[in-house]
Amino acid sequence: MQGVATASADTFAGNRARGAVAFDVHQQDGVTRRRELHESGSLRVRFPSPEQKGLSAVFVNTAGGVAGGDIFDISIAAGEGASLTVTTAAAEKIYRSHGPDSQINVTLRCEADSHIAWLPQETILFDQVRIVRKFDIDLAETASLLLSEIVVFGRTAMNETVARGSFTDRWRLRRGGKLIFADTVKLDGDFAGKLASRAIANGSVAIGTALIVPGDELLVEKIREAASGFGTEMGVSAWNGLALVRFCGGDAARLRADMITTLACISPAGLPRLWPN
Repeated sequence: MQGVATASADTFAGNRARGAVAFDVHQQDGVTRRRELHESGSLRVRFPSPEQKGLSAVFVNTAGGVAGGDIFDISIAAGEGASLTVTTAAAEKIYRSHGPDSQINVTLRCEADSHIAWLPQETILFDQVRIVRKFDIDLAETASLLLSEIVVFGRTAMNETVARGSFTDRWRLRRGGKLIFADTVKLDGDFAGKLASRAIANGSVAIGTALIVPGDELLVEKIREAASGFGTEMGVSAWNGLALVRFCGGDAARLRADMITTLACISPAGLPRLWPN
């Protein structure tokens, strides 16, 4: 029996998806261009036609989703004066796991006067999911960042719920080598019960976060004015040279719409072309 169990574990491990992308961009003649690119496994990145002076990158997971034990690593560097917008071709689905955690590790580095906008489409979690996601971000003093993430707990239109699972979302941001933002969201065990709690999500099925550097009270007031017609709960504040917006809602589509309105306040350049579709 031990031999059978070992063979089964080896088969499972052999069928796990591994994907890694590492690339850097730089400014050339006032326009952002890709420099070096390394891809492996099931993760790919494509670069549509340049938009004005910036560059867009679109990630594609050819594995068709993320399952237990899958590991994906992303590393992006923006050289001095470069401007990059990152998105995904579709919402990323994180499926159930029979034991091991899925892992998504993202490293972003911005040199002086550069900018990265990390704007993927939604991450959808399925019942019995196990996922650990980590963001490690290093900004130069004069660099800027816009990082937005939406997490959906099951597709309500298909009567899906996330009853149990494990979700860890760890963000660490350094500016000029100094840690200025550290945030970890962790849900474990009884997802449905915890999300139903008024102190946690009050029955919501989707959450969203937007981190903006630099950010100040003027930006906060601008977002609050736009939020008068929002259909989701939203909170926004600024401190230590950054701003943070959080959303919590019972309708994932409405939360997405509210996030789009918020991002339009933050970035006049607009959303990636894939988002409105």
